Amino acid sequence: MAKAEPWVGTWRPHKPRGPIAALYGSPGPKYALPGLTGISKHDPTRYKAPMFSFGTRHNQANSDCSPGPRYLIPSNITRVGQDGTPAFSLHSRPREPELFQAPGPGHYFPEHSGKLIFHSAPAYSLSGRSKDTSINQTPGPASYSLPPVLGPKTVVTSAAPTYSLRGRSQIGSFYEDVKKTPGPATYRVVDPCIYRQKPPQYSMTGRNFAPSDTTKKPGPGAHHPELVTATRAKGPSFSFGLRHSDYISPLIVDVAE
Repeated sequence: MAKAEPWVGTWRPHKPRGPIAALYGSPGPKYALPGLTGISKHDPTRYKAPMFSFGTRHNQANSDCSPGPRYLIPSNITRVGQDGTPAFSLHSRPREPELFQAPGPGHYFPEHSGKLIFHSAPAYSLSGRSKDTSINQTPGPASYSLPPVLGPKTVVTSAAPTYSLRGRSQIGSFYEDVKKTPGPATYRVVDPCIYRQKPPQYSMTGRNFAPSDTTKKPGPGAHHPELVTATRAKGPSFSFGLRHSDYISPLIVDVAE
């Protein structure tokens, strides 16, 4: 009987039921993570820093390749730039700035502002002939040929029926037998209202008078407004007489006895 393994705390060592990778030897550094330096076999999941390389050495590195005194440097150029010596040049005298003249009330035309707010009809004016008119050779009205409007070969209008005149036949014509000639009563005149606008029509009827009273009516001379007493006690009355005054002395005449 195998010896019982001692307890380690609450756990007792025992033989594993399956193989465990820790019981076998590791393959060593055969399997390694990709490197983070260089460009070859770099880890694609990591950030790659910028890389610089040193170029090859040229064969004429020690030779003198300068252009020499080919370029003439101005005398006012120093190692720190252009020197601060002032330079002057001759220019024309600048114009004196004019004072701003504000427009007065007479420069505004409020009566012309309606064309900017409301719709206005096009306006045309007659002006002088410009010099460019001789160069611009615009075709005249006679240069255009409009399609015909008469005949069966119209383009933009509806063609009316067309008829042609031909020679009279000698056989079967109506003039061989006068009885076959149609008389005036054979033709029926078409009412113009059928193919033209119908004019207004009027009829004459008997004269009708409205019923009225035949009694005699009083005229303006039959009324006497001055005799009306419905609105006042008595109408005004006037008479012609002498004017008497209480301040006039009586007439005294000597009478013989």
